[in-house]
Amino acid sequence: MKIIDDNLLAQLADEAKKSPRLRKNYNFHESLDDKCHRFLNALEPGTQIAVHHHPTKAETFVILKGKVRVTTYDDDGEVLESCVLSQDSGMYGVDIPKNVWHGVECLEPSVLMECKEGPFVEHEVEGILKVKSEK
Repeated sequence: MKIIDDNLLAQLADEAKKSPRLRKNYNFHESLDDKCHRFLNALEPGTQIAVHHHPTKAETFVILKGKVRVTTYDDDGEVLESCVLSQDSGMYGVDIPKNVWHGVECLEPSVLMECKEGPFVEHEVEGILKVKSEK
């Protein structure tokens, strides 16, 4: 059994601060080829998560600590929906349907629980969307 507690979240947050990407995953799945990917994702403000989509996979985010903004976009890079996940906001998670462009903005040091179908597939250039503010 793997226990998700304050010690694990603190350790993961410390590793995220030291990472050049300002984020760190803690995987519960054993292989990138597993059919279900379950992991913690510690994020620090300033991390860069390109707006992307998973053509055949839904993705779920649940906030465990901190505050993040999750935004969805249409194919032209226009915002469809945006919400802030935090204990203070009373919004604890989102489920993003397959093939929906989305991004996560870290507003304060945070840890998300994420779940999506495996296996892992690296995003290619055509899998990244330029949003209106970036064009």
